[in-house]
Amino acid sequence: MKLGAQARSELLSRISANPDVLRGRPRLKGTRIAVHMVLEALASQMSIEEVLLQWPELTRQDIQAALLYGARSTNYEWIALHEE
Repeated sequence: MKLGAQARSELLSRISANPDVLRGRPRLKGTRIAVHMVLEALASQMSIEEVLLQWPELTRQDIQAALLYGARSTNYEWIALHEE
């Protein structure tokens, strides 16, 4: 299923960056879980269910947001993040 522009924007709103938290690395809003940590977990063949067990504060939408952010960032798109 293809996501519309509004759905993509809503997903990306789950990602934030703050220079005082995790040295400004993109992270899932309200957590200290960096996007790269979720992507690396998935790349190491953890399932979504295993990721959710590892970090119970995350939701499936958070994981989808991390995947979308990773995909967009490798396409050299600048993504504005919302500071908490």
